[in-house]
Amino acid sequence: MAETAAIRTGTGSLAPDIAPGLLRSLAPLLRGWLPRQRWFAGKGKAIDGFAPVAVTELLPCSAPPGLLHLLVDVEQPGQPPDCYQLLLGVRRTLPSRLAGAFVGRPRTGPLSGLAVYDALPDPPLAQALLERLRSPGTLGALRFEKPGGAHIPDARTARPLDVEQSNSSLVYDDTYLLKLFRRVAPGVHPDLELPLALARAGYPRVPAPVAWATARPRGRGEPRLLGLLQPYVAGAADGWSLAQRALAAGNGFTREAGALGRATAEVHRALAHALPTGTLGRPRIEALAAAMTARLHTTAEAVPSLRPYAPALAAGYAALAALDGAPATAQRVHGDLHLGQCLCGPDGSWYLIDFEGEPARPLAERRRPQPAVRDVAGMLRSFDYAAHAHRAPAWATACRDAYCDGYAEVTGRDPRAEPTLLRAFETDKAVYEVLYEARHRPDWLPVPMSAVHRLATSEDATR
Repeated sequence: MAETAAIRTGTGSLAPDIAPGLLRSLAPLLRGWLPRQRWFAGKGKAIDGFAPVAVTELLPCSAPPGLLHLLVDVEQPGQPPDCYQLLLGVRRTLPSRLAGAFVGRPRTGPLSGLAVYDALPDPPLAQALLERLRSPGTLGALRFEKPGGAHIPDARTARPLDVEQSNSSLVYDDTYLLKLFRRVAPGVHPDLELPLALARAGYPRVPAPVAWATARPRGRGEPRLLGLLQPYVAGAADGWSLAQRALAAGNGFTREAGALGRATAEVHRALAHALPTGTLGRPRIEALAAAMTARLHTTAEAVPSLRPYAPALAAGYAALAALDGAPATAQRVHGDLHLGQCLCGPDGSWYLIDFEGEPARPLAERRRPQPAVRDVAGMLRSFDYAAHAHRAPAWATACRDAYCDGYAEVTGRDPRAEPTLLRAFETDKAVYEVLYEARHRPDWLPVPMSAVHRLATSEDATR
């Protein structure tokens, strides 16, 4: 244990001469472990190396279980490094209940011979994260904030949320949810910015953060949002699960889809009041269409099955660029709206969550005002996804119509009344899905490809 004690006897940032050696000793383990994680975006590419951004002991490794917080630049060929947040537990012996979290045993360095593992499934370490958020302050490069002196009680239980997502979440006593971002970047994060703005405006259907953590490594520019704590909607079910249950039982989902359309419109209306809006005149519409066209061609290069449809899809973007009439209204939007981002509470009310936008896109792009129809297009795509496994296209069509009807009830504007704009955004979303599925879930590629076929051959984009 002498080497372990050399990290620190307390907690905080590691000495500059310790952090690189620690990371070098962990690198062989991380090369095998990272690509197996759902949230790792660099699957399919070699890992060239790792560089420490910040390494902090949250619990001392000299008295296991220790808790290490790492911000690590992962270097892969042909792209700038991506910074990932890793939370690693350290024990002498790993209990069998944590076998699935095992990362490995370093052969060298300050943790030589010790068991290193993903910390989140370990209740004492999960509790330590909550305790840090309950006690605002700075620890090394990390800052923990709890505005307004909000009271956050102790938690008796902590469990990881077992869902597929690009981040990781912990639930405490079915009262609070801690969302931890795995791929982090400097700048204002919409998943904190938008819920706080909605809370200030008094909108109740988006859980408001009560505490959060950021990092500001020395010489690395703006802070990076690491995680946020917000109320957990107890007894709620996500829209994807509800849709799958309805499909499995042979039931319709139009009542729920209509209510979800109304909830989406209410959130859009609240965002438009809480944050600045603008208009997209001809130059910005043309730039928007050009960006969509560029993404189409890039994706067609990477996914050959998309190439036969590219000319017809590009024609839809050209129609957007040539659109006459009043400029489109632009505002802050959810940015990645689908059934899994919506919770239905016990009283039947819908809540929208996860306002981070599409994680693969830069933060600045995700914060840019957009036509609200972008979110509508995302939800229309989600109904297609839900229906695919059950081969129920008529179910999806009915839900799409009900959703648009509900949206129009609140706003007085039917998204289907702007077919060129709606088609362009749904096409752009389907193209994004094609690239994602080809890289991460090839078995799901037929879902967006079916939409591509429909959008390239049908006059009615909502069918």
